[in-house]
Amino acid sequence: MEYATLGNSGVEVSEVGFGAWVVGTDWWGDRTHDDAIDMVQHALDQDVTFFDTGDVYGHGDSEEIIGEALAEHRDEVTVSTKIGYDFYNNPQAGHGELPKKVTPEWVHTAFDRSLDRLGMDHVELLMLHNANVDEVDEDVLEALDELREEGKVDAIGWALGPSIGWLAEGDAAVANEFDALQTVFNLFEQTPGQHFIDTIREQNADTSVLARVPHSSGLLNEQVTPETELGKGDHRSHRPTEWYETGWEKVEEIRFLERDGARTMGQAAIQWLLYNDEVASVTPTFRTNADIDEWAGAPDTPPLSDEEYDRVQELYRDNFGIDRDDGMDALRSSVGGADLEDTGMKSAGD
Repeated sequence: MEYATLGNSGVEVSEVGFGAWVVGTDWWGDRTHDDAIDMVQHALDQDVTFFDTGDVYGHGDSEEIIGEALAEHRDEVTVSTKIGYDFYNNPQAGHGELPKKVTPEWVHTAFDRSLDRLGMDHVELLMLHNANVDEVDEDVLEALDELREEGKVDAIGWALGPSIGWLAEGDAAVANEFDALQTVFNLFEQTPGQHFIDTIREQNADTSVLARVPHSSGLLNEQVTPETELGKGDHRSHRPTEWYETGWEKVEEIRFLERDGARTMGQAAIQWLLYNDEVASVTPTFRTNADIDEWAGAPDTPPLSDEEYDRVQELYRDNFGIDRDDGMDALRSSVGGADLEDTGMKSAGD
């Protein structure tokens, strides 16, 4: 395992982190409480030290599991949580999005409740969860600064989403000197992640990128193949059929990344992200301990060479030679996509 620092905050994260949404919900398979605890501790055994949860995951269940599993290892790990949804007063409808709430008062209230569930007096990283750009005003920024001054957090981040897009939010995170921004970013879905990296470089900013969905919902770890039948509750089933059909063809075009067995496709997908110094950590969706063993080992595999990276980018620019609709004809964003349209950005496949 390798480690990186978020911006100039001094907060260290493992280059492969544990996305704790998997242990707070049944969207990626059913598991018992003991199974969830075991997964977290198994990740720690594999030198994963960055654990990323959120208050809305299982309506607090994920935070409680993370707190319990890491209680005896608190000084060894970096913990991140997120706030920004009011699940206390609103029911969850399937995988639908809950009402957001981002006010100075809610920042303090929701975060204190998170600390209670975690059983901690502070976390290293606090992120606003899918907050719209117009919600994060000067008062909210001041509330975040107050938490840092009180010693309750060491770094501040902005988790973008839930859908890919959200260009305005990422740009605002960089402009306001957030320590981290988290976004969907992978070899097949480079917009707007690559834009954020370019912006960070152009502005000489200290913001670090946290990449989520690094395996493009099962394509790049080859857990969704033509033979796979996704269950009704499987979160990956939200992707259109066309996305997977074109994706399977794209995977065949990048087989060279496996480099004669030196790394799996799932590991190569992580190494593609880590090729960019701005990417501090990648949070795959671990479903089993075997996933943890494989993907936590990605930083120990050969890094992508310049030639390999350039070849991938050339294929991406040509949409991997595919001219069919992939079902992702537009990227959504908090402002209806206008920010993306203005830049001419399009999704992979357009």
